[in-house]
Amino acid sequence: MSDSQNELRAQLAQKNQQLQAIATQLKTELFGIDPIIDRVIDSVRAWYVLPELVSRPVIVCLWGLTGTGKTQLVRRLAQLLGFYDRFVEVQMDGFSNGAGWRGAQSISGMLAQSGVREGEPGILALDEFQRFRTIDNKRGEVRVERYQDVWALLSDGRLPPALSLLGDIESAIAEAAFDAERADAADAGLRFKLRSWEAQELQRQLKLDAPLLEIMAWTPEQIQQRLRAFHESGQQQWETDYSRLLVFVCGNLDEMYEELATSVDDCDSDADTFHSLTGKLSVIDVKQALNRRFKPEQVARLGNEHVIYPSLSRRAYEQLIEQDCARYARETEAHCGLHFELAASVREQIYANAVFPAQGTRPLFSSLHAILGAGLAKAALWALERGAVAGDGVGLTADGRSLVVHWRGQSQAIAAPFEISRLRQRSNADFRALLAVHEAGHGLVHALLFDRAPTEIKIHVASFEGGYNAYTSRKVWSSRNLLDSICTSLAGRAAELLVFGPEMSSSGAESDLRKATEAAARMLRHLGHGARIGRVDVSVDSEDNLCTDVEASNAPIEALLQAEHARATQLLEIHRGALLALVDELLAHGQVTPDRFATVVGLPLGRPEDALDPYAQKLAAFRAQRLERLRA
Repeated sequence: MSDSQNELRAQLAQKNQQLQAIATQLKTELFGIDPIIDRVIDSVRAWYVLPELVSRPVIVCLWGLTGTGKTQLVRRLAQLLGFYDRFVEVQMDGFSNGAGWRGAQSISGMLAQSGVREGEPGILALDEFQRFRTIDNKRGEVRVERYQDVWALLSDGRLPPALSLLGDIESAIAEAAFDAERADAADAGLRFKLRSWEAQELQRQLKLDAPLLEIMAWTPEQIQQRLRAFHESGQQQWETDYSRLLVFVCGNLDEMYEELATSVDDCDSDADTFHSLTGKLSVIDVKQALNRRFKPEQVARLGNEHVIYPSLSRRAYEQLIEQDCARYARETEAHCGLHFELAASVREQIYANAVFPAQGTRPLFSSLHAILGAGLAKAALWALERGAVAGDGVGLTADGRSLVVHWRGQSQAIAAPFEISRLRQRSNADFRALLAVHEAGHGLVHALLFDRAPTEIKIHVASFEGGYNAYTSRKVWSSRNLLDSICTSLAGRAAELLVFGPEMSSSGAESDLRKATEAAARMLRHLGHGARIGRVDVSVDSEDNLCTDVEASNAPIEALLQAEHARATQLLEIHRGALLALVDELLAHGQVTPDRFATVVGLPLGRPEDALDPYAQKLAAFRAQRLERLRA
């Protein structure tokens, strides 16, 4: 093997090691997105290790809910790769910073004013890309005034010159020459013939190496000479080559996350539930969401390297809280000399009051500052006023209402913004009993029918007056699954009737009844699970070939609901002990976790979350039956 080949292998190995070190560093700074970091590093590997082989921009799209670290990852990666001086970040909503008013009108203008050089590697981040939509909700075209060259850039990285702008400059030069002949002697001796922006555009479009001041001083004849040379150079020379760019497209596609993205007030759902749901999204979901904002040919130019951020897990939030608690304690000690020990209860209350899973880290960081920024300052002042000196240890706990500072046997409550914890406290015993019975009914029947615990059962809820159950979504719903789902929806009301009697059955089942009725109607009218196979629906369009005899299905729908309500009641009657155990757990703790559920109800619940009905087993049995018939 030649020396040059050995040298190349050594260089490649070194760059790969650098990428691995960068990945390790990113994982220590950004919690909960290790798989995302690995995938991004792998996506940029060829661009970083062998840039000579790159002939068109490498495009990596990062999609996720707000506050999950997309932009932060790109910025930090650019720094660690040593490209921060060749890094351009464009806010695609049109409010980008760092460019003159002319350059900010186009991507090429912003690149020209940056450290990115033509034909060389650089990094471009197109942030908030979802706001750059080109079609509206009715697929009508949206007028876009800025950054219209982005699609050409994403296509092959080669941008044509702004010939109309060059024409304007040429006209301005001709006019200046005309005026110069008629100018007085004082004006004729002026040094600069071009304005700065004209010289800058000329420099960029003609790919000139001359300094800006020199170009500004060129005579009209000199400029005309260079314009003629440019026009005669051929099409290939006209293009601006950004084909070696690494382009990150970042955005929040709310359409991909459906209701999750708008759950801005949901501080009650477990972060792991959101994490699991968002972790199931695929490139198909991305393309479907993009298709609602962009034209098909534009979606195609974004490529297929779509990295989907799941929402942060509970552990990721806990790591962020631990890290910032330690940082605030260090900073306070550096200023006043007191060593603060933050108890686990402080971190628990921060999580309880600061985490909104659909909104990422932004609410968390603002709440951390509100709780600890002011709280530690007040705690330090209290301790110092009582004689604490540098090096003394000061404890900090939390009780759900306030922070409590401890020093040498003395304690003091400090006001803290624990509003969410206060909202979760259900002081009315009757309301708590009603919620516990209702939600326990839903949860128990779901477990009995689907052989798995609900993902969440809660009655201590801040975002609304009530409680809720959450269940694992299914890819396919069989007729039996649909009936079981209707039975589960009616189980809350059935539990109320069983425990409290008909006269005290509450209004809390209204949404359950609506959901169950909708499911039953869909089964019989749309899915063919009743006496009729044809789809039944209402229509005012004569072109719709539908069966419109909706009324005929009303009685079967009611009969189905009555039967499932009776089944739910029977299941709860049989398992009264498990029902009461769930009620007691909810009254004591406000929630039942999946891990705790099986222990509380005493049922063996081990069915995998992604399990379906045994279709493969049924197929095998059908195949075996056919073989037996053939043998006979």
